[in-house]
Amino acid sequence: MNFVLETVQVLLLSLWFNIEWLIHLLIPRRKKTIRGEVVLITGAGSGIGRLMAQEFASHQTVLVLWDINQDGLKQTAALAQENGAVRVHSYVCDCSSKNDVYGVADQVKREVGDVSILVNNAGIVTGKKFMDAPDSLIEKTMEVNVMAHFWTYKAFLPAMVANNHGHLVSIASSAGLLGVNGLADYCASKFAAVGFAESIGLEMLAMGKSGVKTTIVCPYFINTGMFDGCQTKWPRLMPILKPEYAIKKIMEAILTDQAYLLMPRSILNIVLYLHSILSTKHGLLLGEYLGAFNMMDHFRGRTKKLE
Repeated sequence: MNFVLETVQVLLLSLWFNIEWLIHLLIPRRKKTIRGEVVLITGAGSGIGRLMAQEFASHQTVLVLWDINQDGLKQTAALAQENGAVRVHSYVCDCSSKNDVYGVADQVKREVGDVSILVNNAGIVTGKKFMDAPDSLIEKTMEVNVMAHFWTYKAFLPAMVANNHGHLVSIASSAGLLGVNGLADYCASKFAAVGFAESIGLEMLAMGKSGVKTTIVCPYFINTGMFDGCQTKWPRLMPILKPEYAIKKIMEAILTDQAYLLMPRSILNIVLYLHSILSTKHGLLLGEYLGAFNMMDHFRGRTKKLE
C-alpha cells in the first residue's frame, strides 16, 4: 500500500511541478531581499569576483572580500563602497591553504560576525595538456578550485545550520559537467565542486534545514581574461559570455534561490541531454562538431595571476 500511495504522490507532485514551471515562464519568480546580509566572496580581487562584489554592494550588503592579491582587493573594496555596500572588509587569503582559510575565517567571525551568503568563486586554470602540467600546478588547481570549498563550508556552514538561514553559492563551470580536451585538471576540480555542492544541498534538505539554500553556477567561457585565447567554433551557438550578462544571471539565480544555473542554458541543456543518451561515437562526433577538441589550442590566460 505504501508503494501505491507514494507512487501516486510522486505522480501528482510531478504534475504540479510541471504546472509551476509553466507558470514561472510567464510570471517571474519573486526575488528575496538580501539587504544587511553578510556576503563573503573568494577570489574577489578580479574578474567575476569583483563584479559580484559590486552587484552585492548595490543590494546594501556587508561585504567580506577574500583574495591572494592585495592590490586587487583594494580596488574591489573601493568599487564596492562606491556601489553602496553597508561595510566592506578585505582579507588577504590563500585559498589553496587550509590553515590560511581557517585562520582568516576565524578572524572574519571575530571582526564581522556570521557569514550568511558564501560565494566560492576563487579559481585557477593551468591551460596545459595533462602530461605537460607540472604536479605542483595540478595540486594547486585542486586546492583552490575544490578543496577550498570544503574548508570554507566547514568554517561558515555551522552558523547557517544553527540559524536555518544562509546561501551557499558555487561558481563552477560547464567543464564540471562535460570533459574538455586540454582541461583535465580543471575539469576534475570543477566536477568535484559540482558534486560537493550538490551533496551538501541534499544534506541540508535531509536535515530539515530548508532555509540554507544552494546555487551551483555552470557557465561556458566568460570573457574575464581567465580564459584568454580560448576559441569557440560557433560563436552564435556557443558564445563566449559577456561578464555583465553572466553577473546579471548569477544574481538573479541567487535572489530567486535557483539551485542550478547553466549559461547559456538552452544549448547546454541540449548538449547534456544528448551526451547522456548518445553512443560514445555519436558523442565524439558531437564534440568535434562543437569544437570541444580544439577550444584550448590557443589558450593564453591572464598575464598576471590574480585569481
